[in-house]
Amino acid sequence: MKRNLFVLSLVVAMVFSISTASAQSKRYTVLFYNVENLFDTIQDPTIYDTEFIPSGNKEWNSAKYYKKLANLEKLFYSVAQQSKAYPTVIGVSEVENRNVLEDIASQEKLLPANYQICHYDGPDARGVDVAFFYRPDQFQYEGSKSIKAQIPGARENFRTRDLLTMWGKIDGEDFFFLVSHWPSRRGGQSASAYLREGLAAQIKSICDAERAKNPDVKIVVMGDFNDDPGDKSVSECLGAKLNPKKLNEGDLYNPYWQMHKDGYGTLVYNDLWNLFDNIVVSESLVNAPAGELKIWKSNNSKYYGNIFKGDFLFQKEGQYKGYPLRTYSGNNFQNGWSDHLPVYIYLVK
Repeated sequence: MKRNLFVLSLVVAMVFSISTASAQSKRYTVLFYNVENLFDTIQDPTIYDTEFIPSGNKEWNSAKYYKKLANLEKLFYSVAQQSKAYPTVIGVSEVENRNVLEDIASQEKLLPANYQICHYDGPDARGVDVAFFYRPDQFQYEGSKSIKAQIPGARENFRTRDLLTMWGKIDGEDFFFLVSHWPSRRGGQSASAYLREGLAAQIKSICDAERAKNPDVKIVVMGDFNDDPGDKSVSECLGAKLNPKKLNEGDLYNPYWQMHKDGYGTLVYNDLWNLFDNIVVSESLVNAPAGELKIWKSNNSKYYGNIFKGDFLFQKEGQYKGYPLRTYSGNNFQNGWSDHLPVYIYLVK
């Protein structure tokens, strides 16, 4: 009994330390993570989720679901420990519904953040959506909107994830967030490129419209782009630039482009690292005047972007040693996290 009380007191002390650190330093963490197929165990006849029910090929059941939740709790708490604060805003992709989001937010070690949820059910054929968690003590939510993907040339019955936008204030400054999960490379990278390029152009148009309404707004675009930072969809259609020193007013900057050029990635395919998970920011977060929030390089890093690489996130043996540890390999349950790694940035004043 005494040992259990001692362990509990340590957890409480760590939670208190994490919860209060951001208030002392005026540093805010923004994170994105593709959680990979977070489904509940109940079949929904309106979507193709039969793989993730107890009678499906993966034999997805409550025990496995709760293990996945515990893994996500460990991940987000580990990021909070490293950052000395629970992230202010977390964008996620591949979540089935609001119920699974509420289950994440209610995990014991995440409760002190009091995460609120921004989510809309979208039209994706498999039923997976994007969503936001946010800390109401740091992000003052003002509104949100789910925007249907409009991709020129896409077939009439093409069903992909909506674009989720959310706006409000951090430390009194206007922020506009957008999270998205771009169409996959199914059918080949070149053959499917027009889908991602069309969606990227739509996102660019949305950001331009926000700046036209409010020139002072600070914009953060995040998501699984299914393309690397140097690909046309990201670099040209979205217009997310490489060099923070060559930005013009109204430009977007991608802090992960240089990281990818230097060999970093967030997922592996055929032993090659891709960096599909990006957080792109407006020029106003790079060149903010003194006294305003701006993107910040973490200690001893030459990059504005960060990739969380907790040791537990990686396969330790076998053919895929060194790859991100997935929940499943085929239909074999691995008790892992995702085929992607989380990315995050710091904003400081």
